Amino acid sequence: MLSDLVPLVAIIFGIGVPLSIPIVWIALNYRKRRRLMELHHAERMAAIERGMEVPPLPLELIDGRSRRRSSLLPGLVWFFIGLAMTVGSLSIGDDLPVVWGLVPLGIGIAYLIYYAVEGRHLEARQLEMDLRERNNSRYSQGPATL
Repeated sequence: MLSDLVPLVAIIFGIGVPLSIPIVWIALNYRKRRRLMELHHAERMAAIERGMEVPPLPLELIDGRSRRRSSLLPGLVWFFIGLAMTVGSLSIGDDLPVVWGLVPLGIGIAYLIYYAVEGRHLEARQLEMDLRERNNSRYSQGPATL
């Protein structure tokens, strides 16, 4: 009787847990963004009541991104995973082929080359556009009126 339940429980947990991880992440991300919007709204209301300049809405609240995407971190992660697998397979012996370590190593090198060639230019342009957009919105909005 108990031996019949073990495969059933294993299947339920094997399918249920991986599906619940993205759902929990989405719910927590939504709660965080909602709380940030509430705090920003309270800040705007306090500024309006005091007759101060209303702060502009942060771009992070609109699109949900708090940091810029960069290819440096994934490149370093893939590179060192591939390096560890390659060195490990060479030091252990013939059990694990070296080719399996070369695949993530190649992916990491590709990310790092992209970052060195194009990624920094794109990030610098994006930062410049964000700063220009924030300055334009700050000066075009004007003081708060009641």
